[in-house]
Amino acid sequence: MKIKVQPMGEYQTNCYIATVEGKDFVIDPGVGATEWVMDNVTNPVAILNTHGHFDHVWSNAELQERLNIPLYTPKGDVMLLSESSWMPNLPPSKPDVEVEPNQEFDFSGIKVKFRHFPGHCPGCSTIEIGDAMFSGDFIFERSIGRTDFPYSSAEDMKESLQRFKKLDYDKTIYPGHGNTTTIKQEQQYSDYWIGNL
Repeated sequence: MKIKVQPMGEYQTNCYIATVEGKDFVIDPGVGATEWVMDNVTNPVAILNTHGHFDHVWSNAELQERLNIPLYTPKGDVMLLSESSWMPNLPPSKPDVEVEPNQEFDFSGIKVKFRHFPGHCPGCSTIEIGDAMFSGDFIFERSIGRTDFPYSSAEDMKESLQRFKKLDYDKTIYPGHGNTTTIKQEQQYSDYWIGNL
């Protein structure tokens, strides 16, 4: 798998293109992502959202139209794609697939697993493809997603972190902001965050 990344917009939100067996998956196309994505895909098959916050989904609709490929968004966050209390000019988008919690998809033999970790927002999920976990705003390098936004829940985040720390495998984490890390690296901080929420 080849992974390209470009931080987008004021919040430097990581937009990823994961290429597996010649198929390009566009993950979290944020503010101003369209042209970068258009310049870096050759065989795009899907747009995948880790969650519905504006800085991760801004270019959804434009890329759906330009690339003519389906959009997959966690079901709990679909309402965020058409309204944003702190970003009223968000271009609305509509997913082709509303992803159920922990749903897995098969793209001609390529497995794409959404793992539901609510707390930062209701639909917040990681996306696992091969040995990569795209964590959105759930887990960062030595940090976690905020729980003081509309629709956030510190209690949900605690439960999500309890489940995260029990994962019995390791993968490289590609977060929504900042640098890569690993599942094992971040599991050692889980109890700290649980105790401070």
